[in-house]
Amino acid sequence: MPHSLQALDRAHHLHPFTDFKALGEEGSRVIERAEGVYIHDAEGNRILDGMAGLWCVNLGYGREELVMAATEQMRQLPFYNTFFKTTHPPVVKLAEKLCALAPAHLNHVFFTGSGSEANDTVLRMVRRYWALKGKPDKQWVIGRENGYHGSTVAGLSLGGMAPMHDQGGPRVPGITHVRQPWWFGEGRPEGQDPEAFGRQCAAAIEERILALGEEKVAAFIAEPVQGAGGAIMPPESYWPAVKAVLAKYDILLVVDEVICGFGRLGEWFGSVHYDLAPDLMPIAKGLSSGYLPIGGVLVGDRVADTLIEEGGEFFHGFTYSGHPVCAAVALRNLEIMEAEGVVERVRDELGPYLARRWATLADHPLVGEARSLGLMGALEIIDPVSGERFDKALAAGNLCRDISFRHGLVMRSVGDTMIIAPPLVITREQIDDLVTLAREALDETARCLAPRVADEPQPEERSA
Repeated sequence: MPHSLQALDRAHHLHPFTDFKALGEEGSRVIERAEGVYIHDAEGNRILDGMAGLWCVNLGYGREELVMAATEQMRQLPFYNTFFKTTHPPVVKLAEKLCALAPAHLNHVFFTGSGSEANDTVLRMVRRYWALKGKPDKQWVIGRENGYHGSTVAGLSLGGMAPMHDQGGPRVPGITHVRQPWWFGEGRPEGQDPEAFGRQCAAAIEERILALGEEKVAAFIAEPVQGAGGAIMPPESYWPAVKAVLAKYDILLVVDEVICGFGRLGEWFGSVHYDLAPDLMPIAKGLSSGYLPIGGVLVGDRVADTLIEEGGEFFHGFTYSGHPVCAAVALRNLEIMEAEGVVERVRDELGPYLARRWATLADHPLVGEARSLGLMGALEIIDPVSGERFDKALAAGNLCRDISFRHGLVMRSVGDTMIIAPPLVITREQIDDLVTLAREALDETARCLAPRVADEPQPEERSA
């Protein structure tokens, strides 16, 4: 059965973010079932899901309450749209719950089907807001290099990932990018501590505002912690300096909570952890624990009031905006998280425990840095001899990722950065297992890389 499914998959299925030819040659991994923090493949292997699906299965797999919420809603009202002055109970209740959980100035939500759609919505709202305020020239949005805000045309434009830009063709105009606050990835600048580096990255935003003209800059968009960029936790100096810059020039702040929202950092939203007050807050993923696709944008009062009082019709939306079944599951998901104190446990117990255990991997010869925040962690893989990155041709991160799977752990690679973001219901014992499996994967990766590095031509040979 697994091989026939692989053959059918190869014949008909184009996977996201995939080298189609390479996958066709290797064959896909068939996942058949899951429970708790584990997935099971068609070969009978149990694998600890260190990435919670794609940062989203916060309550873990197999929550019967979420299955029942979907079943009951499908029986009562499987679908109706929210266009044409229409609503339904699940979407109303979910909107109320989200606004109750969010910072006090966020009192409205626009629903979408995903985080990418949420960021498309953000771009439309930001530019619509400034037009209504009599400042239609405020069009520019500043994002960050290596930032990720989805893979639609607007999402990849807002994000700053060069490989996506190279394949994307013409991007949405009026979007620019500044340096990211990644001290390790930016080469650990000599003589500059991380806090000074964080302030310098914030200063880059001000420099870009002044270069473009403050009367033309609409918003700055960023994740609290860059997720897909490599679980990049900014220096503590960064966000306070950014807030000061945006306030100085009256620039809207968009905080992308698609990954960090719903408990990942030990608060309901990463904005709370960093004491931010976003004007717009895209959400998705953990909103339903990944059980059904749903996203949205939490909208601050100054933007919402303007759109409501001065805007007329907002020509934007999606067939599945506020889908009743997705909304019912998301609402039940949030209720369970509240009742079980999931977010508080991440903040007070599991996050600190992971930090202690994850930090023990810093002594591994391949690890240049081990960092974590809440239930998100990263390892920077380096050549133990030079202390620098391996040659890109070695694809050390991808090698470690594949070895990790064979050892029974899902650990994602972003270049040569290994990242984890397990379900928020993981136990201490399972965290211990995760760290043990990660170390085993690092050990085997080191053994595999050693002969490859020895075969690499030395710098003088390359230049000959």
